[in-house]
Amino acid sequence: MKASGILSKMHTLSGNPVSYGLLLNNESVDLGPLIGRGLTLTYSGKIFCINCGKKTKKSYSQGFCFPCTIKLAECDLCILRPETCHYDKGTCREPAWGEENCLKPHVIYLANSSGLKVGITRRTQIPTRWMDQGASSALPILEVKNRLLSGQIEVLFKKLISDKTDWRKMLKGEPEAINLEEEKTRLLKELEGPLSQYEHTILNEPVWNFQYPVDRYPEKVSSFNLEKVPEIKSRLIGIKGQYLIFESGVLNVRSHSGYEITIEGE
Repeated sequence: MKASGILSKMHTLSGNPVSYGLLLNNESVDLGPLIGRGLTLTYSGKIFCINCGKKTKKSYSQGFCFPCTIKLAECDLCILRPETCHYDKGTCREPAWGEENCLKPHVIYLANSSGLKVGITRRTQIPTRWMDQGASSALPILEVKNRLLSGQIEVLFKKLISDKTDWRKMLKGEPEAINLEEEKTRLLKELEGPLSQYEHTILNEPVWNFQYPVDRYPEKVSSFNLEKVPEIKSRLIGIKGQYLIFESGVLNVRSHSGYEITIEGE
């Protein structure tokens, strides 16, 4: 097997375990049969913007050139801090994009990837969002009408629990089990007063559980940077979140979006 192209975020498909496709020039390479095999992944030294396709010396915001980072709504700072969404102020970089992505139903959820965390996602991104994070379990708890509201409510939850995943811990194995239903009840009770000022719907949905195609987890997690190590030659022992887990280290595929690579199997 040999394939080349511009790297994009891995495609995921819910299953037992999760299925992964490596996207090269938007063509999917099934990674399932490659687990347990020796692979050579080579970076050509070229990076291309995943939006405009132009060659760029540096990748910004996980795959964009600098001009696109400045003009695109999906690269604005409010994407990282949804509580600062400014569409209603008339200053959105791309109002049409905002209407399609931000003015849609959003879900506030609890997840267990490296421990209990809170997060938000568009309703249409369930369950992709959780598989991208390497969550072992997730539970939708609230739904609101737009991204701004979801961000404001997430701020309340962040006073009580984390909104971050410890990626090193996540890649070392399965996290300690957490009863997400019990955590939902506890947190909603604690935040009953503050939540009352926001329009929301409390959800009654089941817990999602995920298993990942991992032969074994590494005892020590070290990450590859293709700029520093342009060739990885190692056995692929698993995939979790957006990480390829090799015997010699892990590669965050999403952070290398736009990189031109060749992947070759034994």
